[in-house]
Amino acid sequence: MRSDLGRRKRVTVLALLGVLGVMVGLDVAAVPLYRLFCAVTGYGGTTQRAASAPGSEGARLITVRFNAITSDDLGWRFEPEVLSVQVHPGEEKRVAYRAVNENRTPVIGTATYNVTPAKAGVYFDKIQCFCFTKQKLAPGESADLWVSFFVDPDILTDPGTRDVDTITLSYTMFRAPDQNDPSAVTHTQNQAFVQPK
Repeated sequence: MRSDLGRRKRVTVLALLGVLGVMVGLDVAAVPLYRLFCAVTGYGGTTQRAASAPGSEGARLITVRFNAITSDDLGWRFEPEVLSVQVHPGEEKRVAYRAVNENRTPVIGTATYNVTPAKAGVYFDKIQCFCFTKQKLAPGESADLWVSFFVDPDILTDPGTRDVDTITLSYTMFRAPDQNDPSAVTHTQNQAFVQPK
């Protein structure tokens, strides 16, 4: 009787440890799995990455608006150089955001982004973007930070996006956690940062 009770306790403890292990594993994998899900589906306005634009298709024009938000602790002025552009699906466009370090010390900034409406995220493709790397500006330094993108022509055939005439690309620039990151792109005083095509 005692041995059965001891065996049941061991089985219960092992089962609970197994459940705990699965929960920890899911917790560790949750963020990468969520990012993968968003990248594949465009969920939450996550954009796609592409090597090149397929070329303009059709007469329909889509307005792409640009928005910039700057974290309070960054100490930068950060804004789009144009508020909007019109694009044909498949047509590549390049626009710049202007960043100015208003601090007395060098600062590394990094950007996150999203697209609204969220259902358009899967059709918004970036070819090059300053958001793919950290940006380092010296005190008083300014730089043009470029993004090259296109709207996938498949947006025209999706019944769920036929009403999408305007897409907003929004960036939030904030202070990078590691201010000594050697991989950050360093800019030359008042010189535009030109992304390769």
